[in-house]
Amino acid sequence: MEVKEQYLENLQAQLSQEKYAQMLLPLQDALDILSGKWKLQIIFSLKLGRKRFKEIQRSIPGITPKMLSKELKELEINELAKRFVYDTKPMTVEYELTDYGQSLKPVVSELYKWGSTHRKRIIGKK
Repeated sequence: MEVKEQYLENLQAQLSQEKYAQMLLPLQDALDILSGKWKLQIIFSLKLGRKRFKEIQRSIPGITPKMLSKELKELEINELAKRFVYDTKPMTVEYELTDYGQSLKPVVSELYKWGSTHRKRIIGKK
């Protein structure tokens, strides 16, 4: 009887771990899409509306054109940003958040608030 009870406890623990892992999937998906040094900064830059490539680059200190281009493409693939190309001389390219990307505004704002509070808390201790 004791072996059976131990087996059932182990099975229940394993199922709980699997459920927990399943519960973490949406969080992992969000982190995969938004991870890295630049994506949230780009989204923050685009919060106020459509911007040219150079405007975005200037608003994010340290980002290279190559990295900005790569990150914007990933945001496009994930339907968070949209690219607009205008047939001008020279060609004009602008980006803006999609409606889906706009849904991240409250998330970015809360991260900003938390980061500000955390910065004051940690720097204030030194």
